Amino acid sequence: MSGRARLALCGWAATLMAACALLPLVSPATWILQAAVMLGVQTLVGAATRRVPLPRPLTVASQALVGLLMLTLAFAREQAVAGFVPGPDAFRHFAELLRQGGDDIARYAIPAPLASDGIRLMLLGGVLVIGLAVDTLAVTFRSAAPAGLPLLALYSVAAGLSEGGADWLWFLVAAVGYLTLLLTEGRDRLSQWGRVFGGAARTPGGEPGAQAPVRTGRRIGVVALGVALVVPLALPGMNGGLLDGAGTGVGTGTGGGGTISAVNPLVSLRDSLNVDEDRQVLSLRTNTDDTSDLYLRIVSLDDFDGSTWKPAKRHIVSVPDRLPAPTGLGGAVRRTEIETRISAADWYAQDWLPMPYPPSGVQVSGSWRYEPVGMTLVGDHGETTRGKTYLVKSLAVRPTAEQLAEAPRPSTALRREYTKLPRSVPEVVARTARQVTEGTSNAYEQAVKLQDYFTLDGGFQYNTQVQVGSGPDAIARFLEDKQGFCVHFSFAMAAMARSLGIPARVAVGFAPGSPQADGSVAVGLKDAHAWPELYFEGVGWTRFEPTPSRGTTPSYTQSEAPGDTLPDVARPSASAGASTSAEPSASASCDTVKDRDLDACAGALPLDTARPGAGGTAWYTVAGWALLGLLVVALPLLPMLWRIRRRSVRLAPARHGGVRAEASEQVLFLWRELTDTAWDHGITPDDALTPRGAAARIVRLGDLDPAAAESVHRVAGAVEQALFAPRPSPVPGLTDDVRAVRTALWSRAGVTARVRAVVAPRSSVRALWAMQDRWTELRAASAARWASLSARRPWRPSGQHQGN
Repeated sequence: MSGRARLALCGWAATLMAACALLPLVSPATWILQAAVMLGVQTLVGAATRRVPLPRPLTVASQALVGLLMLTLAFAREQAVAGFVPGPDAFRHFAELLRQGGDDIARYAIPAPLASDGIRLMLLGGVLVIGLAVDTLAVTFRSAAPAGLPLLALYSVAAGLSEGGADWLWFLVAAVGYLTLLLTEGRDRLSQWGRVFGGAARTPGGEPGAQAPVRTGRRIGVVALGVALVVPLALPGMNGGLLDGAGTGVGTGTGGGGTISAVNPLVSLRDSLNVDEDRQVLSLRTNTDDTSDLYLRIVSLDDFDGSTWKPAKRHIVSVPDRLPAPTGLGGAVRRTEIETRISAADWYAQDWLPMPYPPSGVQVSGSWRYEPVGMTLVGDHGETTRGKTYLVKSLAVRPTAEQLAEAPRPSTALRREYTKLPRSVPEVVARTARQVTEGTSNAYEQAVKLQDYFTLDGGFQYNTQVQVGSGPDAIARFLEDKQGFCVHFSFAMAAMARSLGIPARVAVGFAPGSPQADGSVAVGLKDAHAWPELYFEGVGWTRFEPTPSRGTTPSYTQSEAPGDTLPDVARPSASAGASTSAEPSASASCDTVKDRDLDACAGALPLDTARPGAGGTAWYTVAGWALLGLLVVALPLLPMLWRIRRRSVRLAPARHGGVRAEASEQVLFLWRELTDTAWDHGITPDDALTPRGAAARIVRLGDLDPAAAESVHRVAGAVEQALFAPRPSPVPGLTDDVRAVRTALWSRAGVTARVRAVVAPRSSVRALWAMQDRWTELRAASAARWASLSARRPWRPSGQHQGN
């Protein structure tokens, strides 16, 4: 193996060893195998192009192109041309995946799921980019020391995100890879360090032995690793990072606490829900006769950045035996404790536990943590709801309109947190809220007016074909178009409530399911829903339903408060929600029309509907397609690559010993290169001519100027000496003569002839001839070997056998 090949192999290994620091951040860690294969293909392409050799920029470009083709095969095959050539659609898809990956980084706790295509693209693309930088610096430009910078960048990203206790191990692995790369590239440079560290063996002549640089490098590596591992212990710790999550699971710390960066249900909406039928998600049995108000809440979205709602980062603790009372609930509000036994489908893998709100107690197996602010349970160490059966005790809170209307002003801290609106929110949101609630006297009347605006008075239509939208103007467009589904209505009402000073957030989960004949309630995908929750002191977080023909309208919004002017009218969804029919109703499902877009209304819910084993494209499939794509791209370029390689070998300085070798073999190489160059430009060689006659023919057909003609004749004269002179004398400058002839032929050729001479050189047919000659030689050698073996075999007459 050549020195550059060893260096390329060490660069590949060093990149993978640094990438191992990312293993704790994503689960499962099988992505490292795919990264190894893709990075290996990219490294092989670099080794092949350097072998040709291509100019350094073309080598880097070839590796980058192959890396892009592999990423296209893995992530944008449907958007690519012919399945692997990236076009505008593929690049737009890449941009969307990167955006999703950024959102996933913000919403997933460590370890993030590998099922996210955005995170997978960031991982594999990042490793390929770092590997390309390492290979370019260490191998292409022969400078291994600066290659430590991209390796350090890769490790630093992992170290900034991870808070695990084994960070030193990943640093050790990455450092070993980098030092191996340095030792491979710089044995000679390290040899002069040996005088400082001592112990270098010396040859009898007094020079350092061949093994001294290696031993010295090992000692340097040990000392450097020791310093790097000991020094950080004396430095202040640095926590945080992009995720600020747990080392394993969803929380940091041990036992009692930690933080959680919750899943953003609105980001994973359309990626994970893509089914054609209303599959059952949950089945529940409860001891209450009225299930019309039995919403199953998953998580609340209380952080509004002007573009979307998402969960805030919260402190989590161990699940208490008895959950505390919900924030703000006073003793005067009527409540009833109910029990609900919930069974999740085997395919439904949800990190958060769907429960009626507010829960007062939970009995569930597995590893779960409790988030007190949202009163939610989240799986720890990869725990999900898949196939779980659990019991939830919850409070059915029934406030009256009078209690809500007379609610005192919330605390300053709560208002500050839950009424924040970014400056990017359009003014039309607050202006519309003031117009709709004009004439009201308290927050309750304002909330009911907002609900009526969406369900009755505003002319809004429920339409699942409307896109969710993004950016600060999304709510303004919804208020203007007046079409949308649960996400639009809940977002808009919560934002408008905050503009009026009412604490508000958005909850996501399931609307009441469909009662079954056996007394159970079936909750399907179409029951996925989002609704706003507004805070009233003395009652707590209170559900409202602004989405037309969806869910059930709360009873406390249908009665008149003393002194108000609110009408007492029936809500369109109230009767539907109270229905006890076993058939699915409009209140219990997204829509009764079959042509509705299913994942539109379910979009507020982080569902994992993938069946077991139904993951993305297998890494070996991607590797196979990548190799196939590489062959498709490389095959048409093989003649050009072969010709470039052959020219570089022929024009290289002679490596033969003695004057005769240089004057004969090297001259013949140069003559063959000159005739092949003329052949590439359309002058077919004539082997019947003497070198002098062939030279005259090239000058005549190529219309060469006197200087170029003299170069051709000088090379031909050297060939005649090499072939016929007893002692040929070396002729200097023949390599420059061949280059001058090539330049002259190139300058007189047209554009088409130049392209043909480079891309499809005629002389490349010699490669086929060489293969045929080699095959003939192998057959002849095999036949001779077989004849030799047959001659050695003793002859025995037929019917006779060797005795004992």
